[in-house]
Amino acid sequence: MTAPRTLDDWLAHCERLHPKSMDFTLDRVRVVRDRLQLRFECPVISVGGTNGKGSTCAMIESIARHAGYRTALYMSPHLVHFEERCLIDGRMADAATLLPHFEAVEAVRGDITLTYFEFTTLTVLRAFVHARPDVAILEVGLGGRLDAVNAFDADCAVVTGIALDHTEFLGPDRESIGREKAGIFRAGRPAIVGDPQPPASLIAHAVAIGADLRLQGRDFGLQGDRQQWSWRGRSLRFSALAYPALRGANQLLNAATALAALESLHDRLPISAQAVRNGLALVDLPGRFQIVPGRPALVLDGAHNPQAASALAVSLDQMGFFPRTLAVFGVMADKDIGNVIEPLRPLVDHWFVTDLPTARAAKVADLARAIAAGAATPDVPVGSYDTPSDALRAALAAADPADRIVVFGSFYTVGGVLKDGLPQMAAPHLG
Repeated sequence: MTAPRTLDDWLAHCERLHPKSMDFTLDRVRVVRDRLQLRFECPVISVGGTNGKGSTCAMIESIARHAGYRTALYMSPHLVHFEERCLIDGRMADAATLLPHFEAVEAVRGDITLTYFEFTTLTVLRAFVHARPDVAILEVGLGGRLDAVNAFDADCAVVTGIALDHTEFLGPDRESIGREKAGIFRAGRPAIVGDPQPPASLIAHAVAIGADLRLQGRDFGLQGDRQQWSWRGRSLRFSALAYPALRGANQLLNAATALAALESLHDRLPISAQAVRNGLALVDLPGRFQIVPGRPALVLDGAHNPQAASALAVSLDQMGFFPRTLAVFGVMADKDIGNVIEPLRPLVDHWFVTDLPTARAAKVADLARAIAAGAATPDVPVGSYDTPSDALRAALAAADPADRIVVFGSFYTVGGVLKDGLPQMAAPHLG
């Protein structure tokens, strides 16, 4: 086989290495980590959870960067370009700069088979170590205890909201999932819990290992009105804060969690009130209740489980009046599809379901049946399309300028409408 030369070559190589896409063990990753001699010299913040971890990571990074620190931010999945997973000082890494790090992982792994996620995680984190940041923020994958990111000890570990998702891997209920997510906590180090009603298993594990447990509502919290909000922690207070630039019903909880993580490292990474204000005002994260200007309005959201879909429905309801809402929807087959659809039913007047470019995706015929199965009014139209961009074009053709289109169900769905750039929203009958 010809040696990989481009980023696409390396990603294809990573896809072929392991017979399974997920293999929840840390031993292989730790061996390759040690062969690479990977060790961070800066504080590391790991962020796990079911929903809200991407937003929390983005807010921690933005605040730290506006405080003058050089940041490294690892996030997954990407929407369009792999390089989105690797941000150094707020900028995507150039593909060419990642190639030596792929080569280094390949050179030392020997006969160890790594999954795509494991190989690429080691690659990106090697790039971070060589970039010598002041702080590294690492988003944990779908798990926690056995996730590849957890091969690196965090100085502060954050768990955001816990909900039912990936139950075939993590367990059938919030207690089981909480136990898995709690595996990123470390003895004697800050363990931040952003869920206002966390599973007992999450707290019990933190207590059992002697972590410095910090709970939303007990050790930190927020209050506010329609104009501004304030935050209190164990020793820090921030008042008269503007709402985060990230929109959505749960973003204040995520912002409060981000501030608790930064407070826990305040002796090593002091943060000013102005850095908090600027960081929250200027934070950017595509695909999380992202509103694209134009007529009709376009909302992009990666909501793919019932809790996230419920939060999306609340956020849409708070947007104000739109004569109609049209939904572009594609989702993985292993999701709780009926309960992802349910919160959106009262809001959606026309569905545009789409196939997605992965074998894991639900087929459009199954999505159409799921929508019809629980419909209170059987005449809600459902159209089927091959790609998210095809579905969006059809929705745009059917929409009036005053309407709203929401794209949700998977990051593949959102990425599918962003792959050619931000859509230009103008209904064909506008003007």
